[in-house]
Amino acid sequence: MRRVFQAPAKINLRLQVLGKREDGYHDLCMVMQCVSLYDRIEISLSERCGVRVACPGVDLLPGTENIAARAAEALLGRLKKRVGVDLLVEKNIPVAAGLGGGSSDAATVLLGLNDMLAAGLTRDELMAIGASLGADVPFFLYGQPAIARGVGDVLQPLPVSLPPVWYVLVNPGVAVSTAWVYQNLGLTSYVDEYRLPGFPKTAQDFKSFILNDLERVTMSRYPEVGQAKARLSELGACAVLMSGSGPTVFGVFQSQEEAEAACGKIGRERETWRAEVVRPV
Repeated sequence: MRRVFQAPAKINLRLQVLGKREDGYHDLCMVMQCVSLYDRIEISLSERCGVRVACPGVDLLPGTENIAARAAEALLGRLKKRVGVDLLVEKNIPVAAGLGGGSSDAATVLLGLNDMLAAGLTRDELMAIGASLGADVPFFLYGQPAIARGVGDVLQPLPVSLPPVWYVLVNPGVAVSTAWVYQNLGLTSYVDEYRLPGFPKTAQDFKSFILNDLERVTMSRYPEVGQAKARLSELGACAVLMSGSGPTVFGVFQSQEEAEAACGKIGRERETWRAEVVRPV
């Protein structure tokens, strides 16, 4: 049996670091949304036991150290099944870009195998497996825009629908280590309680809503991030922010036409930057 699935990217509309935990991780408050940039994942079942993964054009960790393969191993272990799984991951989401590509791949493998094996695990059961793989994996299993707290694994739906805006993603062509960003964050206080501001009702409202506490750290080492933000603003974005630990930046636009015009200009100006027009999904 062979099937193909799509794994979407995400953006962080807000990322507030509340403090450092005793376990070394950080307590966060985030607002996350999937967007229409996808990895393609082909899952094949066979009688040859074991999990194998290939990702053309990308240097993956070998064998089951890859997060998509680890997801398959974790699900098979949970089900106590001995079957063969071959994964072909075609990457369209940039690696180490703040878009959650690896976590999305892992979540998609869990969902895909759960369906292909007729395992019948619930969303909550899959999210518990996902949490053991990476902090962002549960969000991709959640299936809707969410407020994420804790290390990103405590999720709740947004209280309102977000406006139907368009985004331009700009990746300036550098890879950023999430661990390095958090190690250099330099927190001086802990926030006991954090309240989100009012959610945006229009594209213009995003300017007062978006926030990312990691931006200053990433921009201090990678000035390209600030340059990408500035260019999107010059091209008419209503709001601009770095996603996750970066380096990808997104600009908020009211219409597809405005987004495509800005994306086209950036593509012509900067050969080393990658620009994409996406919509919320």
